[in-house]
Amino acid sequence: MAVFVAMPLLAREGAAASSLPVDVTPLADLKRRRLVVYENLKDLEFEYQAGKLAAPDYESLRQNYLGEAATLMAASQEAEQLKEIDAVLEHEIAARRASRKDRLPQDYVCPKCGFENPLPVKFCGECGTKITDRPGLT
Repeated sequence: MAVFVAMPLLAREGAAASSLPVDVTPLADLKRRRLVVYENLKDLEFEYQAGKLAAPDYESLRQNYLGEAATLMAASQEAEQLKEIDAVLEHEIAARRASRKDRLPQDYVCPKCGFENPLPVKFCGECGTKITDRPGLT
């Protein structure tokens, strides 16, 4: 018993961080919450069938759980749609950047990091390197 209590205190710092869950996205959180509501609905049904709940209490709790499940389902669908929209937008941005690279004057690309700076600049917006000896910059 003492080993289980003392083990977290004796473990290295990096070992505890690796055991934390990685998937903590909003979409995963909505799914987890939805599964908890479904489990609560199952428990509620069991308790009602076992005679532990009165019919009015059962109906009230059931309606609350169903409403919460519907809200979480709608939020999950909205999050998935936003994820799809983000993917389309990122693809569009990448395509525009690729077409713009052909037209972008090299005068505004940082010689150190390659960042495409807005026109006109004296210092790179990404790394801070001074952009000098370029035509049009004073």
